[in-house]
Amino acid sequence: MASDARLAACVIVRDCGHIFQGLRSMVDVAGGTGTMAKAFVDAFPELECSVLDLPHVVEGLEGSQNLRFVGGDMFESIPRADAVFMKWIMHDWSDEDCVKILKTCKEAIPSRDEGGKVIVIDIVVDDEVENEKQNKSLAMENQLFWDIEMMVMTGGKREPRKNGRSFFVRLASRATRLRVC
Repeated sequence: MASDARLAACVIVRDCGHIFQGLRSMVDVAGGTGTMAKAFVDAFPELECSVLDLPHVVEGLEGSQNLRFVGGDMFESIPRADAVFMKWIMHDWSDEDCVKILKTCKEAIPSRDEGGKVIVIDIVVDDEVENEKQNKSLAMENQLFWDIEMMVMTGGKREPRKNGRSFFVRLASRATRLRVC
């Protein structure tokens, strides 16, 4: 979704820039035309970034000194890098497919002790509504809209925080640090 990528990139660089410290390389999985990756290499010139997407998506796209485009399938293989970045990817897939994607991510990065990271930007819904007023809020309407959109268009869903957190916890090994923000 290139439409929100510029805004998301600005916020991520501004508020979460520390996540990228020490990284030499990163793969933006299903990164489309590279809007996010371009923002990252501009903000962190020492970072080499690859954009992985389906071959027909990246065909003809030109990279730069520290940005390249790679045709491929995230279920098959992800290029080796210090980190894998995914924005708005996981909600499109079933739990089983998410496990496949994350296993492929794990194969692409070094261990956590060696600085390997999987960075996931996605929606995690808070399903424990505190009060009726909050339940009627615009935020709740937006959450419901996205739930319907994902169910109709992709068969995927946004995970409620309780379930979403447990989904990621189920995937986490002892060598994995989990942070749900």
